[in-house]
Amino acid sequence: MIILNEILLIASVLLISAIIFNKIGGKIGVPSLVIFILVGILAGSDGIGGIYFEDYMFAQSVGIVAISYILFMGGLSVDIDELKPVFTEGAVLATLGVFATGIIVGVCSYYFLNLTFLQCMLLGAIISSTDAAAVFSVLRSKSISLSHNLKPLLEFESGSNDPMAVFLTVGIIGLITAQLDVTSLIFDFFKQMILGCTFGYLIAKATVWLINKIKLEYDSLYIVITLASVLFCYSFISMIGGNGFIGVYVCGLAMASMKFVNKKTLVKFHDALAWIMQIVMFLILGLLVNFKAGFAMTKQAFLVAMVLTFIARPIAVFLTTVPFKRSFNEKLMISWVGLRGAAPIVLATFPLAADIPNAVEIFNIVFFVVLISVLLQGTTIPWLAKKLHVDAPLEDTSYNSILEFDGQNTNKKMIEFTVPDNSKAVGKQIYELNLPKGALVSLVYKKNAPKGGDYVIPTGSTCIEACDVLFVLLDGQKEHEVREIICEPVDNDNNKDGEVNA
Repeated sequence: MIILNEILLIASVLLISAIIFNKIGGKIGVPSLVIFILVGILAGSDGIGGIYFEDYMFAQSVGIVAISYILFMGGLSVDIDELKPVFTEGAVLATLGVFATGIIVGVCSYYFLNLTFLQCMLLGAIISSTDAAAVFSVLRSKSISLSHNLKPLLEFESGSNDPMAVFLTVGIIGLITAQLDVTSLIFDFFKQMILGCTFGYLIAKATVWLINKIKLEYDSLYIVITLASVLFCYSFISMIGGNGFIGVYVCGLAMASMKFVNKKTLVKFHDALAWIMQIVMFLILGLLVNFKAGFAMTKQAFLVAMVLTFIARPIAVFLTTVPFKRSFNEKLMISWVGLRGAAPIVLATFPLAADIPNAVEIFNIVFFVVLISVLLQGTTIPWLAKKLHVDAPLEDTSYNSILEFDGQNTNKKMIEFTVPDNSKAVGKQIYELNLPKGALVSLVYKKNAPKGGDYVIPTGSTCIEACDVLFVLLDGQKEHEVREIICEPVDNDNNKDGEVNA
């Protein structure tokens, strides 16, 4: 019990310290993941904390779970309307772009690293993808805004390119250990992608169906369903030979396009969970690294980072974006937002777990490449965006945000709609109304409540009854459409109940 108490105490102190230092780091422009990793290093065996930690398998397991929830949230938070114009371009960057980056890094590294060719290719594969947690963290900070659909493109790329890096890493490990050949590697790639995308979508459909049909008494239990769905999605797809990472991302992406009960609440919860996962993952990786021993690899790591940043990533971006209408400056910006983060460090534990020769050297190189990448690129993105003229005006969120929902700023007003006895809306949950974008039910007055009239703050699962008064915040242009949905009688009679402006 004493040991458990000590572990819990240390964990709580590390979490709070990471958040406090992140606040300080944000004021001087240091990305959050660097702060979290540094806190882990300071707490580790080489730091003031003196905590000895060298369990690579545990770190890998935590990393896999953490990345799964981060990727799920990355998909769930996507604005589908923003994604559609850049979907094809992002998919090409996430596959061919990652492949090209890994090959170029591997070939170049062979000429200045004391590693075999396949080991250099393994290094290139590990650091070939941009990191979802790092990119989301930097691009969603208040100081950065990009134009020309660059933000959704970069977020989609970072959220969907980890599976390609995982495939390349596992595949090359298979080649080194002679468990795979090139032909089976190619077949395995298509099998993983097809199974991952297909079952990720099917699990999303099943999850949404369950959420909408089960009608739970406690809204918080819907969160439990999504938590279990993410774990089921990754583990089931991985067990049948698919790519679990692409599965959870597609699951989140598909759910983002669907309507279901308590969607906003679930998105907020998973956003908080993604932050917790980032902090825990970075802290553990910081504890894992032997900073003093790894410091001997900083020269090699610096050379690899320069190749990655100034040669491999730009070449890959410029080649794969040829079919798309992008200016030279936009391509430079896409090249620069090639942040590496926890995903490459987690992948660097795979060779350690497989007992690959020189795996420790590869891990140390990857760790310092990540630090260099985030410190160099992460801190200069706002400056470079302005220099390349691809930045967009920052949104002013200080003004009453309730008037800015759905990204619009038009004629907003609050309307009272009394639900007729014979309305089609009677007996439905609010999410089932399919109100248009720009309309939000903010309050419900239950006239027929057991103890007299009662005001209820609604959720997506709130059931509508006859004579309820719905207070709807809406765009003035949507008033007629909302009235038809709420007041349309079952017999299609055109006699509708009246409404009054609040």
